[in-house]
Amino acid sequence: MELLLLSSSRTPAGYFTDYLPEIRDFTRGIKRAAFIPFAAVGLPWSKYAARVREATGLALDLVDRDLGNPDLIVVGGGNTFQLLRECRTRGLLSKMARQVRSGTKYLGWSAGANLACPTIRTTNDMPIVDPGSLDALGLLPFQLNPHYLNVSLPGHHGETRDQRLAEFARANPRLRVLGLPEGDWLRVSGTRAMLGGPQPAIWFHGKRRFSATTRRFSVLIRRVKKR
Repeated sequence: MELLLLSSSRTPAGYFTDYLPEIRDFTRGIKRAAFIPFAAVGLPWSKYAARVREATGLALDLVDRDLGNPDLIVVGGGNTFQLLRECRTRGLLSKMARQVRSGTKYLGWSAGANLACPTIRTTNDMPIVDPGSLDALGLLPFQLNPHYLNVSLPGHHGETRDQRLAEFARANPRLRVLGLPEGDWLRVSGTRAMLGGPQPAIWFHGKRRFSATTRRFSVLIRRVKKR
């Protein structure tokens, strides 16, 4: 499999700007790309596709129910629960998973990165719709938390992101979670992975929390996949 998963589409320099070198390297030679827009709630899907086309330079075909046989599947961000529900009701989940496992590349950000996980249970989004099940594509052997940050605001008494992810890790000790900060990306090729971006990502596993360097991250990927 070939995956490129981004924490976000927005960067300090502009829409996708800081990710463009990696996107262009990943999509070199792509002729047919299918765009899954369903995570967008307040933006018409045709306008969403147009915005991504303009920012990335990719020639995207907007998907409704027919996925076709693209060289690349692009899954946009937004609300993960709506994305999963629309993919499921359109019968696209199994088709997407099968094609990616057969060699079609997968580019996703935010909700699109969540969809590549075993489930969407580590998304930050509110469940605005019922997706029927929380099971997702299962392209990764672990969970992601895009937009990861751990901030405690003065006067706010709710749990921090670290506390929430630690709860998940303790309740699901066999399933690791990678907190992917803004600006970071994950590139998977077969059974190997590379973590890139300006900030260290954070692993949550059982009762442990530790930073993920590129070297250590690759080792952990192999260990998880052998289970």
